Amino acid sequence: MNPLDLTEVYNFLAMNYVENEASTIRLAYSMDFLQWDSYTSKRLRDRRLTPVLIKEITRRINLSNVWQAVYTAGVVLPIPLAECRYFHRSLNPKKLIQVGFSPILPQKTLAQTIKMFNLPTRTLTTGFRPMEKTDVPQVTKLLQEYLTKFHLAIEFSEEDVAHWMVPRVGVVNAYVVENPDTQQVTDVCSFYHLPSTIIGDDKYKKLNAAYSFYNVAKSVSLTQLMQDALIMAKKEHLDVFNALDVMDNIEMLQSLKFGPGSGVLQYYLYNWRCPRMSSDRVGIVLC
Repeated sequence: MNPLDLTEVYNFLAMNYVENEASTIRLAYSMDFLQWDSYTSKRLRDRRLTPVLIKEITRRINLSNVWQAVYTAGVVLPIPLAECRYFHRSLNPKKLIQVGFSPILPQKTLAQTIKMFNLPTRTLTTGFRPMEKTDVPQVTKLLQEYLTKFHLAIEFSEEDVAHWMVPRVGVVNAYVVENPDTQQVTDVCSFYHLPSTIIGDDKYKKLNAAYSFYNVAKSVSLTQLMQDALIMAKKEHLDVFNALDVMDNIEMLQSLKFGPGSGVLQYYLYNWRCPRMSSDRVGIVLC
């Protein structure tokens, strides 16, 4: 995408993309994110233009001899393959409460709520460090082995992992656990950044959110690995950490104080029949 097109797409999405029901928070993709991840105007969204765009995308991928696809939507269309719920973990509870993203917890004061969501200042896992490009072969192998247990998953190549998981400032963070004796990468965790514009608030203009991406825990528990991810997300000045109940995520959600949200994501397959599955059988996260 050339710089002019990128700017136009960025401005278009900034004014028209998904809002919450109260129209106070709107997803806000950064230009760097659009280049990494590469929508219809709100005014036109109810005029059935989205199917036209999807039809054109389908035509173009068919020209490349691609005939199946996986996609997600927040609405129920015929026929969902799986229904996955978003869970949210406060990193900056005071801000989240002030902008109306989340309430004060029942029977707790603001100070008690803030204290409840406190995190350690340092990660706990020995060998935990940012992923580097040289880790791509080992991370690819970890992902390939891990994702075989799920009914719907991507067969990642090293090229895929290099693109999607090697850290990019303000776009995606990934961390590995390296055994200090063998220098083998045993675990990986990752999250991507997706801020939202806060509409009509004099103090705050952005809600900075992390979204859980792909995580493989072998030498430590998933709970410990993801606590380290939460600590790093807080250090990145992110306000909330979001995760779907896909893969093995359900193992760590309650113990790490994630709460169920109102958002539900429907998974669909194009041009492929598949029985309906539970969310923990889904091994794909789409940005």
